[in-house]
Order: sequence, then structure tokens, then C-alpha cells
Amino acid sequence: MTRSTSQTSQQIVSGVVAAALLGGCAIGPDYKRPSVAEPPTFRGQVTAEAASFADAPWWEVFQDRSLKALIQEALRSNYDVSIAVARVQEARANLSVARSDLYPSRSKIGAGGASIQGQPGGPVRSATSSYFATMSASWEVDIWGRIRRSTEAARATLLATEEARRSVWLTLVSDVAQAYFELLELDVRLQIARNSTAAYQRTYDLFLDRFNLGVASKLETSRALGALGDAQANIPQLESDIVAKENQISILLGKAPAPISRGKPMYEQPVVPTVPAGLPATLLERRPDLRQAEQQLVSANARIGVAKAEFFPKLSLTALLGTASSGVSPITGASTIWAGTGVFSGPLFNVGRTLGFYRASIAQWEQAKLQYEQAVLTALREVSDALTALSKLNEAEVGQDTAVRALEEAVEHATARYRQGLANYFEVLEAQQQLYPAQNTLAQIRRDRLLSHVRLYKALGGGWSLTDAQWTDGMVP
Repeated sequence: MTRSTSQTSQQIVSGVVAAALLGGCAIGPDYKRPSVAEPPTFRGQVTAEAASFADAPWWEVFQDRSLKALIQEALRSNYDVSIAVARVQEARANLSVARSDLYPSRSKIGAGGASIQGQPGGPVRSATSSYFATMSASWEVDIWGRIRRSTEAARATLLATEEARRSVWLTLVSDVAQAYFELLELDVRLQIARNSTAAYQRTYDLFLDRFNLGVASKLETSRALGALGDAQANIPQLESDIVAKENQISILLGKAPAPISRGKPMYEQPVVPTVPAGLPATLLERRPDLRQAEQQLVSANARIGVAKAEFFPKLSLTALLGTASSGVSPITGASTIWAGTGVFSGPLFNVGRTLGFYRASIAQWEQAKLQYEQAVLTALREVSDALTALSKLNEAEVGQDTAVRALEEAVEHATARYRQGLANYFEVLEAQQQLYPAQNTLAQIRRDRLLSHVRLYKALGGGWSLTDAQWTDGMVP
């Protein structure tokens, strides 16, 4: 009996070893990054350069102290960041679930009872008790690599979720900076509206005095009053826009709407016409959304192996060990029970379902591949757009600044000529009506330059070398 038991145990062990050896390779395609368009330089880039604007951490890119404080607060309290962190935790737990299939699963069962024979109310003729306790373990031998491919897919999903979290960080930094610069531009436009209102008020007062003296006509005075009312109407609208923009920033900070502190005025914010963009080939390693898309492709590729393995039989090993007793003495009557089985199971009548599952996994991989390739092209376009805008807006600001200075002089000359009786009101009104829109246009161009600076940093995958701790803890001394 002992020799037979030993031989059976050796056979089971030999079968496990053989199965493990057979499981040395996993079926299904191994992942290879698809070839994508990688031009030598970005369109709009002057020369190819290894250094990149994205190498700098965000606290070196944005020099405004108030903006830095806002970004830090957003990275700590923003709800999208908290949601992204929870998704990473979920993906990490799912990886543990997938990986657990590589190891045996155990269960424990125990029971006991008593049996009494005799008449109700009469003497007990006999009494017996019994119990049993068993522990079993089952293990699916991963011959075809189904579990390993499933684990590979779960690991890639985790990595994709982590990259999604980094993408949320970068997007949040970009959104806060963009909203902050838009707020500064609204401040400038509000000041322009107030200045124009004051100027139109002075003009109207001048015309009213001249009208009362019989020098100016009612037509001139009425038109001056109309220009004043139009300028006054812009102020409450801009004030409303400022409150809405402050509320937007507050939500990004994860708090209730509140006023937002400012730092440097818009025209004191540093912005340069050209910055190093790096090489297009490095964009795949720097942008978190591209790394996320690639990990999703890795996961889809691994799921093809999972689906393919379903065509082959599965080998499951089960072992049971326990003890049982019956009779008056559970100690002396105890006996050991054990069993070991190996079961092959596989698809027989559900081949159509398995084939459909396999074809669906291939289609999902094709979708992930196309999405990845499209994401690369979109990234190249975003970098090119930002580079071109940054360069061209610099030229536009130079020209618009010249126009504003010239129109400011024109208003001064027209007003002086009118006071001296050398010009009529229409010269003054025309000069003013050209000046204030030109000032607004100049403010918008400067805002767009700052926003292009922000968009380029995001498009290049800014802060790609930062650790998770540096992202979450904020500025490093």
C-alpha cells in the first residue's frame, strides 16, 4: 500500500513538472511596436535638436509665483487627479487577481455531528459522534500561456492607467496655466474698457461744454454720448467674464468658487518666440497619452493570446488531504483521507463561441493599433501648431504694438487739434474708435502667445522626467 502510494505521488509530481516544462512559452503574438511616421523634425521647427522644452519641470517653465501656487494646490486637490489615482488602484488590484491564477487555490472544509438511538423519554441505547476535516488545493497548469497572457494584459492595463494619471497631471497644469493667462487678459481688457470709458467721458464733457457755449452742435454731443454708453456697456460684461474665469480656476483647484490672486500682469509674463522642441522620435517616450495608447495596444495584443489559448484543453490538478472519524472515540477512530486528480477539459460544442471571442480580440487589437497611430499623428500636429503659432504670434505682436503706439499718438493729436478748432469731432471719434479695438487685439495676441507656450509644453509631454512624488508634492527646491 505504501509503495503504491509513493508511485502515485511520483507520477503526479512528474506530471506537474512535465506540464510546467510545456508551459515555458505562451501562444499568441509577442508585442512589437508598430512603425509610425517619425519625420526628422517637427514642421515649424528651425533645426533638429536633442534638447527639448519638455525636459524642464513645470515650476521652471512658469515663473509667476501666484501661478505656481495655484498649480500646486490643483495637483493636491483636483478631483480628476483623485479619480485617476483611484483608477490606478483598481488596475493594480485587477493585476493581482489575474496573477493569482498562476498559483494553487486552497479551500478548507470541516463538519461534525452526533447520532443518538432510543425511545423518546426512554433510556439511550447508543450514541455515536463523527467529524471530518479536509483541505483541498487546485491548480490550473498554464500549458498554453493563457494565464500568463492574461497577466500580461492586466499589467499593461495598469501601466496604461498610470500613464493616464500622468496625463491628467500634465493636462491639469496646462489647464490651470491657460485659465490663469486668460484671466490676466480679461484684466487687461477690463482696464482698456475703463480707460476708454474715461476718455469718452472727457470727450463728452468737452462737447457738452462747447454745446452749452453754442460752439458745438447737438449731433456731436449726441454721438459722444453714444460712444460713452457703448464703452460703459463693456465693463459689466468683462467683470462677469472675470468672475466666471475665477470660478473655472476654483473648480480646477477642487474648491468652491472664490476670487483668484494674481501675480505678474500679463505684459510682464515672460514668453520667448522660439524654444527647443527636441526630436519627433522622442515624442513617443515623452508624451504620457502616447505611452498610454501603446500600453493599451500591448494589452490588446496579449488578449489575443488569451483568446487563442481557449482553443486548447486545460489541465487542472486537484489534491485533497484530510481526516475523518466515526464512533465513540473520535481520536482513536480517526483515519486520514487523501486524493489527487488531474483533469483535462477543453472546448467541444462551443467552438463557435471561442472562435468569435478570438476574432473579437483581433478586431480590438486592430482598433488599438489604429488609435495609437492616430494619436501619434495628432501629437505631431499639436507640436507643429504650437511651434508655428509661437513664432508667428511674435511677429504679429510686434506689428500690433506699432499700430497701438501710432493710434495713441493719433488720438492725442486729434484731441489737441479739436481743442484748437483745427479739426472737427469726427477726427477725434475716429481715432478713439480705432485705438481701443487695437489695444484689445494686442492683448489677445499676447494672451495667445502665452497660451501657445502652454500648449507647446503640453504637446511635447512636459515634465516627462518627473517622478510621481515630484508631480504630487509639487515644486522641488
